[in-house]
Amino acid sequence: MLGIDARAARATWTAALVLLLLGAVYLIRRTLLVFVIALLFAYLLYPLMDLIDRHLPSKTRTPALALTFVLVIGLLAAVGIPIGSVVGRQAANLAATAPAFLARLQQTPSPVTQPVASLRNLIADMIRQHYGEIVSVIPQVSLRVLSASWNLIYVVIVPILSFFILRDGRRIRDTFLDRFDTGREAAEDTLMDIHRLLLHYMRALLFLCCATFIAFAIVLSALRVPYALLLASIAFPLEFVPMVGPLTAAVVILAVSAISGFPHLLILIAFLGLYRLFQDYVLSPNLMGQGVELHPLMIVFGVFAGGEIGGVAGVFLSVPTLALLRLLYHRLGKIRAARTLSSA
Repeated sequence: MLGIDARAARATWTAALVLLLLGAVYLIRRTLLVFVIALLFAYLLYPLMDLIDRHLPSKTRTPALALTFVLVIGLLAAVGIPIGSVVGRQAANLAATAPAFLARLQQTPSPVTQPVASLRNLIADMIRQHYGEIVSVIPQVSLRVLSASWNLIYVVIVPILSFFILRDGRRIRDTFLDRFDTGREAAEDTLMDIHRLLLHYMRALLFLCCATFIAFAIVLSALRVPYALLLASIAFPLEFVPMVGPLTAAVVILAVSAISGFPHLLILIAFLGLYRLFQDYVLSPNLMGQGVELHPLMIVFGVFAGGEIGGVAGVFLSVPTLALLRLLYHRLGKIRAARTLSSA
């Protein structure tokens, strides 16, 4: 009718709907990010909740879920309060001494003479050269922190969303699967693979972050690095951000150690390098396993692409997104192979 091909019209309509969907996703990207973070946080709590649920006679998961949150909050309080008090004192001490040190650097140049001291002096000279930029940035950062303080509400929202995801996750999954008249088994297997992937990834990532904190706290304290526990606490959350986070942590540790007068920077650099090699080539592959294994080139590409698309959040989500795409690609390959065998 009217010379319009029905197949071409359906394809055009589908393309228009996809574009509208992508536009809507872009407009609500921040809200989606909160839900994604809540989902990942739920996967951190899922193993403990599942273990408790197996030993409770209740028909619902609510008691196990409530007990999980109580145990996690109690553990965080028991561990976080003593560590947080020390970290708070070290942070206050660093904040109090840093301006005087920067001012001293601005007034007194440091000669670069001995090879051992040259590295510390080089870092100090770089700080001195950018002294004006550092001083001008500090007030801007303070204002941004104050203006973004309302984001602290996410500390409350994310656990609440995670609670509902853990409680109603199975029902949401079943409702989604009921929409498949054909291919329900393939969709269920795909969802199970995604579930295992995210569960394995978040558990391994948490272990890597804890290993980094423990190793840094022990070694930096043994080396008598100033503000050792503070630096280890900074490295802990940065480990969640692929590639960029560990590099930022290493730069912060070296900069703080240099400006604090730590005399053994070469030993510190050797430790940071050896630990990174150990984690990237021994610890991380064994924890992540084959399901999350990605080629280093893909990780580098994903980190840069994620940074361009979504900033820090894009970098954080780059590795799990690539792992999910890899899983879906292999799953589609298996489905096509099965269809080819059945048709033959």
